[in-house]
Amino acid sequence: MEHWKRNTILFLSSQTISLFGSALVQYAITWYITLTTQSGMMMTVAIICGFVPTFFLAPIAGVWADRYNRKWLIILADGMIAFSTLILAILFLIGYDELWLLFAISAIRAVGAGIQTPAVGAILPQFVPEEHLMKVNGANSSIQAFIMILAPMASGALLTMASIESIFFIDVITAAIAIAIFLLFLHIPAHAKAAQPQTTSYFADMKQGFIYIKEHAFLKQMFLFFAFFMLLAAPAAFLTPLQVTRSFGNDVWRLTAIEIAFAVGMLIGGIGIATWGGFKNKVHTMTLSAILFGLCTLALGIIPNFWLYLAIMGVTGVAMPIFNTPATVLLQEKIEGDYLGRVFGIMSMIATSMMPLGMLIFGPIADIIAIEWLLIATGLLLFIQAFFLLGSKTLMAAGKPQQS
Repeated sequence: MEHWKRNTILFLSSQTISLFGSALVQYAITWYITLTTQSGMMMTVAIICGFVPTFFLAPIAGVWADRYNRKWLIILADGMIAFSTLILAILFLIGYDELWLLFAISAIRAVGAGIQTPAVGAILPQFVPEEHLMKVNGANSSIQAFIMILAPMASGALLTMASIESIFFIDVITAAIAIAIFLLFLHIPAHAKAAQPQTTSYFADMKQGFIYIKEHAFLKQMFLFFAFFMLLAAPAAFLTPLQVTRSFGNDVWRLTAIEIAFAVGMLIGGIGIATWGGFKNKVHTMTLSAILFGLCTLALGIIPNFWLYLAIMGVTGVAMPIFNTPATVLLQEKIEGDYLGRVFGIMSMIATSMMPLGMLIFGPIADIIAIEWLLIATGLLLFIQAFFLLGSKTLMAAGKPQQS
């Protein structure tokens, strides 16, 4: 019994260290582009570079997560990201600091994330007992949120005191520590499918994954809801730094403040869902979060005061783990272990395609009309969409507690 707790602590520690370095770099790149270009189009290009590779890789990476040892896939992804970041740091050091390099590194990091996401989602049920999945996923959300509080502050401080390449070097070091923890201390045996000889082709495995989703009505409906939700969430997720720069002032501290407010909210939401556990029916918990997110998006388009804006950003953060945690646990409980990687791969594919698609629509529009109007419109649509969860009998049945 203690073995799973030790593995969970080591796993979450490794993920925390790795995520901290990645977040430092991500904030540094985003702010560097925001402050030097102040262009919605440039932000859109950066975001597309950071998502498109994950989209194309996700279904393949899902197959890998089901065929191969998930622990080694996570190590491989971390190593690839660290190596590419090291190359970028060296290029910046010798004075080659073109904007396209930041787009390129975002794309390479997205490849790493594409490999890692399905593997991380699928590996937890291998060593965490089912009754503890909500707590562990909630704790994971809280840790991610804590990193999101720490990283923008650290990134903002480093950007004012040191060069951007110093942040790149920190990411390389954190990735090396995370890989060392995985290699030396974390002992997770390969899941059943990875331990067997692979008799089918990649394409056949991928096709089986799509058939599995097609045969489970709740998965189809959940993914459809998720797709529209991500599309409409794009302005709140990506255009708010640009909105703050234009409407309240282009100070680094303001950009840092909105990230910290959102992350504090996520931390509270993560602790809340880990402690509370949500409603008996997981879909009720997801609906509450979706309603809250829609109302907050709407409010971000209306509020003229920056401090009130920060408070709403905090509440938006609270809503995220209240949606993500029960949605993740629902998949971990309902999906057979050998298909988990592929299901999380498709979910990752949706997440990484719908937001850039949203940015392709809303990014250029943000250079023509006020971002406030985009937030009001998408907020209203998100609020209305939340009620589709309650209206789905299939999803409501899937969200009911497991019969012991």
